[in-house]
Amino acid sequence: MQYRDDHRTGTRISALGLGCMRLPGYLSGHIDLRAAERVLSTAIAEGVNYFDCAYTYRGVEAAVGKLVERNGWRDRVLLATKLPHGSCRASEDFDRIFTASLERLRTDHVDYYLVHNLSTLAQWEHVRALGIEAWAARQKAAGRIGSFGFSFHGSFADFEELLDAYDWDFCQIQYNYANETYQAGTRGLKLAAARGLPVFVMEPLLGGKLAGGLPPEAQGVLRAAAPGGKEDALWSSPAAWGLRWVWDHPEVTMVLSGMGAPEQVTANCAVAERALPRTMTEREHAAVARALAVLERTNKVPCTGCGYCMPCPQGVDIPGCFSAYNASFALGRMTGMQQYLTASGALTDHPRLITQCVRCGACAKRCPQGIAVPDRLAEARRRLQPRVVEPFFGLVRRLRG
Repeated sequence: MQYRDDHRTGTRISALGLGCMRLPGYLSGHIDLRAAERVLSTAIAEGVNYFDCAYTYRGVEAAVGKLVERNGWRDRVLLATKLPHGSCRASEDFDRIFTASLERLRTDHVDYYLVHNLSTLAQWEHVRALGIEAWAARQKAAGRIGSFGFSFHGSFADFEELLDAYDWDFCQIQYNYANETYQAGTRGLKLAAARGLPVFVMEPLLGGKLAGGLPPEAQGVLRAAAPGGKEDALWSSPAAWGLRWVWDHPEVTMVLSGMGAPEQVTANCAVAERALPRTMTEREHAAVARALAVLERTNKVPCTGCGYCMPCPQGVDIPGCFSAYNASFALGRMTGMQQYLTASGALTDHPRLITQCVRCGACAKRCPQGIAVPDRLAEARRRLQPRVVEPFFGLVRRLRG
């Protein structure tokens, strides 16, 4: 494992961090502790020393805290978690939420604490008016918080304003080869690094879209250009290309990957050992550009599958529906419809169909990608659930009793 320095604190951080939001069982809110332990123990053995959690990731803090305590890992890992600014209505909420996180994580301090999904200056001004600056200073002085930063899902202009609004210790941005000009983007990465901030990267594979969701044509482009040749599976996989592209930027301090299986950890760590800054060739960057052009022809909704839009009050599996919708263009309409049948439970006794959407808009307000979710769901319904197939769903359910 290669390590990069947090120049603010001198901390050595593994180039690959474990994003714990996607631990086994996360979708239900009930983490599979046995499976999660295999993921975390593999990460520790491979040299990963940064575990990323959040107050709002259902069941994650408690699971990570229990496993870290059980295995005596606390001195070997850097724990990060996040404050949901939208849940703060009074200054007392800072202590209430932070104390709950510490209790779940079974620790007396966190190494990195982030204001979660801080995307506009107005959101920062809201918590600043409640006294968050003085509160953060007290926690750092007491040793309960090591570094104080923010995660970001807004525009570059908003990002620049937020960097000027406070003396941050670090920041966390979404960044991958499909998002160079999206959100903070390359300009934001370079701006933050130029100001001396460690920059942590989330969604390096766009919620898995740049790993398992690439169209076959795009996969072929990358496989043919793999630096180790066609036989080198490590370098020819779409996931390796996506991770290498991010690590090629020297401004990146650490890359978070939401790894849900030990095999994913092992594979990504093997890439992390060899993927050094500025080692990708012009030919390789050109191959990524060609693969991206193929992807952009097929990817209709920029959903990363983060699940922030969930739960839907009507039970619709929004990320699952968008994944199926995108697959219907990348892999064929029938493949997309098959995925939709699974995601929606269309043939079960309790289907969660797109037609159950009542356009309440709660999902759109929570979406960090700014997707007009109800409108895009309507598009997905027309492609995945045309009216001619709805009687078929009902017939199958009746035949099943």
